[in-house]
Amino acid sequence: MSKSDKKLPFSNLNLSQFLNGQNIVFMGLLWSSATVFFFLSYSITPPGQDSPFWYLIGTYIWETVPFIFATWLCYRNWKSPQIASGSDVWLYMGLGLGSYSLANFIFGIWELYFGLDPEISPADLFYLLFTVFITWGMVLAVLPRRLNLEWRQWLIVAGVAFLGIASAIWLTFGAPEEGGVETPPPTPTEQAAPAPDPYADVPGLIEATDKFLRVFARPVNLFYTISDIIFLIIASTLLLAFWGGRFSRSWQMIAAAALAKYIADMWLKYATTLPDQYESGGFLEVFYVFSGVLFAIGAALEYDVSTSRSGRSRRRRGGG
Repeated sequence: MSKSDKKLPFSNLNLSQFLNGQNIVFMGLLWSSATVFFFLSYSITPPGQDSPFWYLIGTYIWETVPFIFATWLCYRNWKSPQIASGSDVWLYMGLGLGSYSLANFIFGIWELYFGLDPEISPADLFYLLFTVFITWGMVLAVLPRRLNLEWRQWLIVAGVAFLGIASAIWLTFGAPEEGGVETPPPTPTEQAAPAPDPYADVPGLIEATDKFLRVFARPVNLFYTISDIIFLIIASTLLLAFWGGRFSRSWQMIAAAALAKYIADMWLKYATTLPDQYESGGFLEVFYVFSGVLFAIGAALEYDVSTSRSGRSRRRRGGG
């Protein structure tokens, strides 16, 4: 055998073949399990102490990597001419997931590098784009299916909508407001400590941007609440519309990803109402990681089913 006939190991390995649905499900399970272990091991800190900086960096990495990977898988679906649900669906899904990845990066800089309150930041622009793009992508996936749901299924959608609205109302009006625990006034002999300046080590432009954005904190949070309810309703409708059939598993994963994102958002909204100042890294934020993993699995399963269907139809036309 000549040198030219020799082939390097994995020279015939196609990346798309390696990143099939089965392998991505396996990688997603490993990533989710490792994330749960990481959060369980380090998310609980002694009273009065903040989480270590390396832990906070780790939470951003565990969360953002699945969304970046899911963005690439959506791009692969968008470029594939065989994709069954339509390229526009995956274009908007990919734009949404890419926006979320970028938002996480900006959010981390705002919170960890500048040390500012993450209630609102420039990252919210891209979080809003994520919601808009993902919602529209799911709508495009549902529209061609002519929602012929049974009355029982419509009752399920109505029940999900009721629970979503009820939980949002409770978190908005019923949960304890931030700072609701009053501290007793200092006695005359006590010397009140001056409040630390949050902008002491922050550039002037960043300080001006933060003060400007705080004006929009309430309407932006209200938009998040409303969009989360819409997100939940569309996800449940998507789950019922794709119940059964060849493409059901991929869209069940997408719906589960939306549900995981909703749970994490509701926890985040509740955490910001507590008396203590909110800090990223709470255990239930692991649902953000689950959401990214499920989006990636859904995109991979859709690609597998679409390309395998195309291969079978070509063999039938060829007389195989």
